Amino acid sequence: MLRHLLIAWVFASSLPLRAQRPEPADLVITRAHVVTMNAAKDVIEDGAVVIRGERIVAVGPAAVAARYTARKTIDARGALVLPGMINTHTHAPMTVFRGLGDDVPDRLRRFIFPLEKNLMNREFVHWGGLHGVVEMIEGGVTTFVNSYYFEEEFAAVVKQAGMRAVLGQTVINFPAPDAAEPYGGLALAEKFARAWRGDPLITPAISPHAPYTVDVAHLKKIAALSAELDVPVLMHLAEMTEEMTLLRKDHNMTPVEFLDSVGLLNRRLVAAHCIFVTDSDIALLKARDAGVAHNMVANIKSAKGVAPALRMFDDGLRVGLGTDGPMSGNTLDLIGQLGYVAKVHKLDRKDRNVMPAIKVVEMATLGGARAIHREADLGSLEPGKLADVIIVDHESTAMVPLFDVYSALVYAASPRDVRTTIIHGRVVMEDRKLLTLDTAAVRARMRDITRRINAALAAGLK
Repeated sequence: MLRHLLIAWVFASSLPLRAQRPEPADLVITRAHVVTMNAAKDVIEDGAVVIRGERIVAVGPAAVAARYTARKTIDARGALVLPGMINTHTHAPMTVFRGLGDDVPDRLRRFIFPLEKNLMNREFVHWGGLHGVVEMIEGGVTTFVNSYYFEEEFAAVVKQAGMRAVLGQTVINFPAPDAAEPYGGLALAEKFARAWRGDPLITPAISPHAPYTVDVAHLKKIAALSAELDVPVLMHLAEMTEEMTLLRKDHNMTPVEFLDSVGLLNRRLVAAHCIFVTDSDIALLKARDAGVAHNMVANIKSAKGVAPALRMFDDGLRVGLGTDGPMSGNTLDLIGQLGYVAKVHKLDRKDRNVMPAIKVVEMATLGGARAIHREADLGSLEPGKLADVIIVDHESTAMVPLFDVYSALVYAASPRDVRTTIIHGRVVMEDRKLLTLDTAAVRARMRDITRRINAALAAGLK
């Protein structure tokens, strides 16, 4: 009997791979037009993606799927399957104020700061944040970088939705919605960072607002705390002409040089905007290995200028794309940003050949991962990486015919073409239905909040 069992084992072990027992998996995506965004930019027209737990275990031609048996299979029906997009800069709970203060001068001080001072609270952060998360999931964003108030409240919301985020508690030099004293956000940031470090979805961060709203002493404290806890720092940088003038006058430095002087220009920094940067600034950002969030739509809407993001990207800096907040760019999906990124840089350079579509898609995916120093885990579809995957339909009128996937994504796609969103191996939206949130309840609460804000505005803010 033992001899017979031994012969059977030897025979089984000698069978071709295709005859062996399939490996277990949790999710297999089949009939996929896979846009990997790996180093070779491989595109597999009839491919499969295999997920086990929170990781991708296989990516390849259709035959790969036969090597696995999964609890769930998604038939992509030829749709584009690509890595989830990474929004490297936003203030998501500000959806409650979206559409207020557009097309007016000095919007930050005349509208945003007064609205926040008088109206922003924990409830608005909760529901406005949920609304923003819904919009991002529906638009194919799987990771985002956020700076705002009551960030511990927002972290619970993001976790509930099953989304991945880098969340920065704001520190600013005047009383804030969640801190009665100037710079009160620093103690909140430390508490938040210590409580959430090590979470698989939430990366806590410290978010000093800008070089012109946080003094040198507090910036140095933030630099020390960030180093001690090894948490990111999120900050607006080189965004305003007044910022440039002030720092030149007070310190004889550019904003980039100033951050370097206080110890904040390093691998933990994600710098938003970087519109007004010099050649030496760009070299310094690269030398210090900082991340850059390029917010094209918000920048052109505010008429600030075109950041040299193409130059920075081509020079090897860590450049990703961001939407900015819902009062700045007004939308939170990245797909709607892609065409602007390509076209405005072409116009700025007077050269239709620059910023090709493939480069824009890279900025939205792997570029964003690099900006937050997570390219080992995120930004492309490769075995071993975290399973953040989106399925984008190409059956809409604008997406037919499909000759070039990058061109279609940048110049024709809409966030409404995103069919399915998978984050950390979990299907959070399938066939346009969110599985982790009650979207109707979120919209109903947002309508109620809108009525209350309108009533407050009618009564007059002080």
